[in-house]
Amino acid sequence: MFLQRIANRGIRLGTLFDRAAARYPANPVILDHDLDIAPDRGRRLTLTEVADLVDDIASRLWALRIRPGDHVVVHKTDGFDISVLACSLARIGAIPVMLSPKLDGNTVVELLRRVDQPYLLTDQAKLEKELPGEVFELAERVILASGEYDGAVPLASLEGTERVRPVTMPPDHPTLITHTSGTTGIPKLAVHTGRTLQARYRPQATVMSLVGKSEPIAVHVSFVHSRMYTAMPISVLQGHPLIVLRDDEPESVARLFARIRPGFIEAHPNTFLRWEVLADDPREPLANVRYFSSTFDAIHPRTVQRMLEASRRSMPLFAQAYGQSEVGPIAARTYTRRRGTEADGRCVGRPFPGMTAVRVVSRDGKKPTKSSPGYIEVRSDGRIVTYLGEHERWRGQLNDGWWRMGDLGYITRWGCLHLLDREVDEIPGIDSTLELEDKILARLPELVEIVVIPSEKGAPVPVVCTRDDSPLDRAAWNAAVADLPPLEPPVQWRLEDLPQTATTKIKRIELASMMRQ
Repeated sequence: MFLQRIANRGIRLGTLFDRAAARYPANPVILDHDLDIAPDRGRRLTLTEVADLVDDIASRLWALRIRPGDHVVVHKTDGFDISVLACSLARIGAIPVMLSPKLDGNTVVELLRRVDQPYLLTDQAKLEKELPGEVFELAERVILASGEYDGAVPLASLEGTERVRPVTMPPDHPTLITHTSGTTGIPKLAVHTGRTLQARYRPQATVMSLVGKSEPIAVHVSFVHSRMYTAMPISVLQGHPLIVLRDDEPESVARLFARIRPGFIEAHPNTFLRWEVLADDPREPLANVRYFSSTFDAIHPRTVQRMLEASRRSMPLFAQAYGQSEVGPIAARTYTRRRGTEADGRCVGRPFPGMTAVRVVSRDGKKPTKSSPGYIEVRSDGRIVTYLGEHERWRGQLNDGWWRMGDLGYITRWGCLHLLDREVDEIPGIDSTLELEDKILARLPELVEIVVIPSEKGAPVPVVCTRDDSPLDRAAWNAAVADLPPLEPPVQWRLEDLPQTATTKIKRIELASMMRQ
């Protein structure tokens, strides 16, 4: 009942840091980069200083006549100030529309059209190098988080603006708009309310509450993803020092974690994959981690095991949650060291009692199984209320109140949900491409990524990336795949050349198209 009362109030991003600072005024927010909107603030701020910065920026935005209910597209160079800007906009009742720095200019233009004459909050670098001049016609006004550009208003020019009181919006009013991954085309704009975001807070807060307040929580999450706006409140309101990472380059992460040792880490699956090398680092940067957490995509058992081996805690856990931008976390499971690299990575766990529900709908009239999976559908109070400008598309994913995830799977007799593939990624003759990739990664430690895609020739094509781009050992490859379904010879790419989403998922359809070309 207590959790339900919290959810009904709705999350309040605009006053988040005020409330956190009232409880823990000196608690730090530690960054691995400077803030574009306040480079003089340094990389270690107290919650009191972050609250003051949010208030300051909110007042400047109010001075530009941004008002409650106005849409403001935030598309700037990557950094934690993206989240600060979102909180500042929420503070004056505006609706931040968060667009990833990784989106290309043409996609940003298309999404600006969909929002219909919003304000655009960007920076000089984006305007000079990536965004077409057309954005000035599509935006009510262009505002600069940093730099200068003809026709745009720099936030810096409004320094010293008189502060304004925060605006409280109803819990069912849109409070944040994020975009979907865009793995199948132009991203959709997902509309979150204070109530739907708060509902996602509940299951995640339970896990973080198991870590002592004195232990830092490290977060490497896309600043435009809805997960950032539940992970961040949980951390600061529970009293944890917060480490916010923009970059996941292993050497810089190792230096930071060796100096300030986190007890909890939240990151993308591919980030953990990149951090496998930290398990062998003599500085033991992951030694103090009690919980690892990932909620974005399938994660390979090999990566999970490497993280757990790197911890020196007596019983570290890796929590994997299954979810989606549109609904938040739906089901979860935990790994321990005992499960090993051969653990079934396709099991994504069970739903959260009293909070989420899962069912699998048959595609052939028979009970869904591994060889004949069905459509995964879910219920959650955290479900978005619409796709902005595409409400019928949103309605099309609802089935009698159940939300179709676009994934294929089945539920075991023990009640565990098994995720096999995205519907659009299914390859005939292979039960699960994800399971196939898990097995190959577990057998070839030199691989840092593998993506199996369909081929017009017949057998699927594995696209592989190796650590440090070293040549693939073909003899080792042949031995690793000898007992697996037939595959074409592997094609080696550099990891940075693979098309990725804001949360570092590989865009499989785009990659397949690139391979054909």
